[in-house]
Amino acid sequence: MHAVKPRPAARKPVKAGTPPIRDASRTQAAILAAATEEFARSGLGGARVDRIAERARTNKRMLYYYFGDKEALFLAVLERAYEHIRSEEQTLRLTDLPPAEGVSKLVAFTWNYFLAHPEFMTLLNSENLHRAKHLKRSRKIRAMHSPLVDTLSEVLKRGARAGVFRPGVDPVQLYVSIASLGYFYLSNHYTLSTIFGRDLMAPRAKAVRLAHMKALVLGYLARYPN
Repeated sequence: MHAVKPRPAARKPVKAGTPPIRDASRTQAAILAAATEEFARSGLGGARVDRIAERARTNKRMLYYYFGDKEALFLAVLERAYEHIRSEEQTLRLTDLPPAEGVSKLVAFTWNYFLAHPEFMTLLNSENLHRAKHLKRSRKIRAMHSPLVDTLSEVLKRGARAGVFRPGVDPVQLYVSIASLGYFYLSNHYTLSTIFGRDLMAPRAKAVRLAHMKALVLGYLARYPN
């Protein structure tokens, strides 16, 4: 007597025109990657949806389906860029290190991240030209920065309690200074190299710059005897 094979479970009906979840995730990721490259190269005004769709190997209909319009897609690209750098910072585990070592590691990470991701700085330049009108519509941009502020605040407090950092340092001000030390240098290296007659992007020049930034930040934080 043959065993009766169980019938396979009935599949849930898929709404017409809706891609499978796996394909949807892959398509969205491809669109975001293509859009990041396009916006970084051409800016918001010069970017073309046709080129983004072609590079993502999809069509404009799918782009509009997932993201709405070019402005909304630009915001999604910005949020993705910030999510990436913030998630990478969390892997540093700064609170597990001695305070001075933690700050030094953050300075080096920020510098090296800017070097490895020039598109990040280009996107920020574009959004600043638009006075952050897209980020102002974001519902998650502030929340994703809170862990960074909390972590840096804890490092600063530990350093102050240990007597190696001055007390009362604002973590936001400190991070803005750390970021700006690398951001200005890299964003303006063409003009600065011309003005001062040296290649600021030569390997030795970049190493010297990182050492200078670390010394500058740690020198500011150091607690001197009264």
